[in-house]
Amino acid sequence: MTEGPLRTEVQGDGIVLLTLDRPDRRNALNAELRGLLADTLTRLATDGSCRVVVLAGRGPTFCAGFDLDEIRAATSLEILFAEADAYHHAVHTFPKPIIAAIQGPAVAGGMDLALMCDMRIAGAGATFGQPQVKAGIPAAFDLVASVVAEPVAREICLTGRIIGATEALSIGLVNRLAEGDDLMEETLALATEVASSPASAAAKAGFLAGQPDLFG
Repeated sequence: MTEGPLRTEVQGDGIVLLTLDRPDRRNALNAELRGLLADTLTRLATDGSCRVVVLAGRGPTFCAGFDLDEIRAATSLEILFAEADAYHHAVHTFPKPIIAAIQGPAVAGGMDLALMCDMRIAGAGATFGQPQVKAGIPAAFDLVASVVAEPVAREICLTGRIIGATEALSIGLVNRLAEGDDLMEETLALATEVASSPASAAAKAGFLAGQPDLFG
């Protein structure tokens, strides 16, 4: 197991659990954490012992998006987000299935991170949204529209309203709702099922071939 702002734990059966570990900052994605995610996924892409990645956040928040302190200190938001392209590309084009276990808020860039995964399992307290639009920061419309119907994506990206877990399931934003406190147990069980399928690698290759090239 590795420590730091990104914990890496081998679960066995071909599953690697990555945990965002900045609970004091609501697991916000600063440059260090984005870099660690990109580097770790690049390494796991060629690791034959890894067949599925599970992505989670430590504490009551999955991910609150990009770190606000970093955003405030940036001389240009355009440059900041351009520098994050390597992170987005590493997640969005990872050649093995990624399943997000979402407890609590997954908002702004945290929602984007969840949407770049292949499947999303949500706890009852999970919430989603693009609230940064209320501060003039554009939403990732193309990414949102690749998961939910375009009219719904437009509403999410225009209003910035927060969506609860039940509504997220009804619009197809998440695949399943976990019962009670069983979020990680259910997610790891699903990951085990996917990892045991001999067709999972070919299926993921097909997904990548058909998905929009959003991050270069």
